[in-house]
Amino acid sequence: MKRAVVLGAGGFIGSHLVKRLKSEGYWVRGVDLKWPEYSDTQADDFIIGDLRHLAVVENAIETGLDEVYQLAADMGGAGYIFTGDNDAQVMHNSGLINLHVVHECAKKKVGKVFYSSSACVYPERNQMDPDNPRCEESSVYPAAPDSEYGWEKLFSERLYFSFSRNQGLDVRVARFHNIYGPEGAWNNGKEKAPAAICRKVAEASEGGKVEIWGDGKQTRSFLFIDDCLDAVRTFVNSDFAGPVNIGSEEMIAINDFVHLIADVSQKKVEITNIEGPTGVRGRSSDNRLIEEKIGWSPKINLREGISRTYAWVNGKVEEAKTA
Repeated sequence: MKRAVVLGAGGFIGSHLVKRLKSEGYWVRGVDLKWPEYSDTQADDFIIGDLRHLAVVENAIETGLDEVYQLAADMGGAGYIFTGDNDAQVMHNSGLINLHVVHECAKKKVGKVFYSSSACVYPERNQMDPDNPRCEESSVYPAAPDSEYGWEKLFSERLYFSFSRNQGLDVRVARFHNIYGPEGAWNNGKEKAPAAICRKVAEASEGGKVEIWGDGKQTRSFLFIDDCLDAVRTFVNSDFAGPVNIGSEEMIAINDFVHLIADVSQKKVEITNIEGPTGVRGRSSDNRLIEEKIGWSPKINLREGISRTYAWVNGKVEEAKTA
């Protein structure tokens, strides 16, 4: 039986990854500051602990592990990342976690280490045209991420690859592009755009108003969680180290995204565009490299994924009304 540790297992992607690994027959240890919020963990062992503390990392990562999945980070949506108010803690907290984790993985001779980087590493200058963003993997240098969150992710990519070169650590580095789906943050201030807009539409009355930051012409692509997990597992089982994009190429403007979600909800809403942090003007995954290297491409289109996500968020909104 293979043994894996998922760091950040109380979070959205991490909790789903634990389920996926268990379904494949793994023994799994989860580690996080908190339990998964929306379903019971399926991990065989779960450590509640702060990965900023070396003792917690030393306890979590042991000799003989086949795989470690490092998803833990100080993160959130645009309101958390792009205001600048949380820059110091984002850099400090995530930096500390990765410094501890990579050292311990090398020391304990872990089989493989997967590190979840982000599309936020890409230069802001390449994402000013909402219709033609440039996010192929090689475009990351000269570096100019649009946030300190992106800078920390880029530093940590280099950290893991440095340990690969100097200490033989077998690493896989992927840049996630807006992963969404059920059982993620939807109302705590750290939710991403899909869950936030699903919530706003669910809470709106027929013909009601939905507030969107910026002019709504900024574009993004969104990848459903099941596709993300397929990509991660295919990538880890390959001989390619990355870095590689894991995302969708189905790009959509945010105002159009609202209309899609409203259509799924079978209600009409009115968009009100207001001042607020928006990040880059355009971003979409470039999947040429991942298709070439490991043969992966998404299977779930945006409408199908949003239908499943909206149903879950709407259920949470209805529960909150009766609580």
